[in-house]
Amino acid sequence: MVRHELPTDELLCDLCDLFKIFGDSTRAKIMFSLLESELCVCAIAELLGMTQSAVSHQLKILKDANLVGNRREGKTVYYFLADEHVKLILAQGFEHLIEKREESE
Repeated sequence: MVRHELPTDELLCDLCDLFKIFGDSTRAKIMFSLLESELCVCAIAELLGMTQSAVSHQLKILKDANLVGNRREGKTVYYFLADEHVKLILAQGFEHLIEKREESE
């Protein structure tokens, strides 16, 4: 019965790849910085104390994974979390960590 409900190997591999992207602390910081509002690369770089090229590199990975989107205003490109699913994944992960820490205290 359970075997029939298992996702395909391809879908499971895609899920693992998604979690690998979430598994990088720099990308996690970038996503958390975008929780409240959209930001340009220079603002993210300043906020996180990183170079603009390092931020741009990570944003490309996040964009390719459909985790962030962007819009252009003149010469400036603003980035934002792609949708509510991304916010929910971040919030649920954080909630899980906090809950486990509170239980162990």
